[in-house]
Amino acid sequence: MPTTDRLLTGRFCCMMGANFLMFMGFYLLLPIFPFYLSESFGASNSTIGSALSCYTIAAMFVRPFSGYLLDSFARKPLYLLSYFLFMAVFAGYLVAGSVLMFAVFRVIHGLAFGTVTVAGNTIVIDIMPSSRRGEGLGYYGLANNIAMSVGPMLGIMLHDAHVSFNVIFVCSFCSCLLGLLLASTVSTPVKPPVVRPPVSLDRFLLVRGIPAGVSLLMLSLPYGVTSSYIAMYARQMGITLSSGLFFSCLALGIASSRFLSGRLVDRGYMLPIIRWSIVMAGLVFLCLGLCRPLSEVSVGWATRLFFGSALMMGVSYGTMFPAFNSLFVSLAPNNRRGTAVSTYLIAWDLGIGCGLLVGGVVSELAGFDVAYYLGAALAVVSLGVFVAFVCRRQGRLLSADRVE
Repeated sequence: MPTTDRLLTGRFCCMMGANFLMFMGFYLLLPIFPFYLSESFGASNSTIGSALSCYTIAAMFVRPFSGYLLDSFARKPLYLLSYFLFMAVFAGYLVAGSVLMFAVFRVIHGLAFGTVTVAGNTIVIDIMPSSRRGEGLGYYGLANNIAMSVGPMLGIMLHDAHVSFNVIFVCSFCSCLLGLLLASTVSTPVKPPVVRPPVSLDRFLLVRGIPAGVSLLMLSLPYGVTSSYIAMYARQMGITLSSGLFFSCLALGIASSRFLSGRLVDRGYMLPIIRWSIVMAGLVFLCLGLCRPLSEVSVGWATRLFFGSALMMGVSYGTMFPAFNSLFVSLAPNNRRGTAVSTYLIAWDLGIGCGLLVGGVVSELAGFDVAYYLGAALAVVSLGVFVAFVCRRQGRLLSADRVE
């Protein structure tokens, strides 16, 4: 293997490792936060949703500014600084004595998360050749998926074993500490000086990517309901298998799709891949909604449909993640990569935040099954927006204005 390829592989593996350890700390706590707020502070579902959504709303708020800074200054220092802040907030949860203080720490955590994820994603785009960008982003995202499998399952196991929440917070802190040490070893390409244009909306948000962002937002909203409330939903239906297995099936589906989806994106099948993955997502949320009435007839069949839906969801979202990411990058010039990535993640974060908030309210008023029926309806609307405003209008831009 040539020296350049070895260096590229080494840097990429370090970034994957740092990304895995960061998301491991994140996903370890994600499914137990509702239990933490309920058991420690007696919070209702709507209060839990409001407290948890602070994180995603803060991340969404900071992403446009982080993209602008990444396009204007050296990327690695900002990456390491935001990674350090993300790690440090886990220690803050140890002293949170009320829901309000917890929400404050969630806001700080969201600000750090919004910056570190844009920075890490942009650095990976910088070090990967454009001919393998989709494949590289797919494998980079695979680190998230492995963490998505191991983290929630381990977190729920620790909670079920009556391990204290403080011990779990320390475990998340240690995971991120190892990731920060690994991230500090990555060398990044020298970024040439840029002339910063006057401040405008287009410097903080990729205007070309707004239609695709609206489509992605509608898909991330029901995903947000799933990420934090699926354990409670399973418990309500009487499913006795650990809900951590749901995340394992989800991650297995995502991982299995990564090996093919990134390569298909690089071969020019970006838009068809996204269309079919949206259709599959709509079917998944419909199936999850049907689990509730089916559980009243047969818990066994509801359990099979429940975990089968997790696998299908993984395939759907594992396919669309690198495709949407590449779509946003393809719509931007090279010196706007940070802004493109931040716009992509803003759409995702906004949907996740709304999902956390709306999921808590809808579950109290009508039940989680109704929330998933709404998710299926949103997938239909998302497909309509994507076909009408992205495939027809922006497909021409992708072919005529593609950049390396």
